[in-house]
This record gives sequence, structure tokens and C-alpha cells, in this order.
Amino acid sequence: MFSVIETGGKQYLVKSGETLRVEKLNIEDGKEFVFDKVLLTANEDGTDVKIGAPYLSGVVVKATVLSQGRAKKISVVKYKRKIRYHKVHGHRQSFTKIKIM
Repeated sequence: MFSVIETGGKQYLVKSGETLRVEKLNIEDGKEFVFDKVLLTANEDGTDVKIGAPYLSGVVVKATVLSQGRAKKISVVKYKRKIRYHKVHGHRQSFTKIKIM
């Protein structure tokens, strides 16, 4: 069975036993988290599809928080030609690694 959940302004296709990175959740490692914003559920073969409008009521997806972390650093460059202006910033996005139950 797979589901589509929404968290952090993004949608994720999740299956049981899968690990993935989502936007940072303020939960300690090892704790259980319940996603209640479920958009769709279906079986692996595409039968028994349930679509919410916008969310399914009474359906939840449970996950365990594995770790908190930060992604690799990216460089943000601002540059304006002819006026000798350039600026470089770095950014590391925080994430939470979870395992779907």
C-alpha cells in the first residue's frame, strides 16, 4: 500500500518501510510522528484508490524519526555586471530523516 502525504509544503509518495528526508520537524530522535494530511491511498496494483478533497478524513500515516540533519552547503551568488557588485552566501537546509511504518 502506498500513500501521498503533505508536510512542509511538499507532497511525498510514501510506502511502508521506506526512509526519506522531509522538511525539519521539531521532534526528538526515536519518537513516533503521525502525518494526518493524507491526500491519497491505494494498493500496489492500483486498486482501492481513495482520493481526498483535499485530505482523507480518518486516515493517518505513522513514521519514526531516525535523525535530524542538515544538507550539503549550496552557494547563492548575486552578481550585477558593469557595477562591480558580487555577493556570495552559503546555505544549508535542515531536514528530518524518517522511516514510514
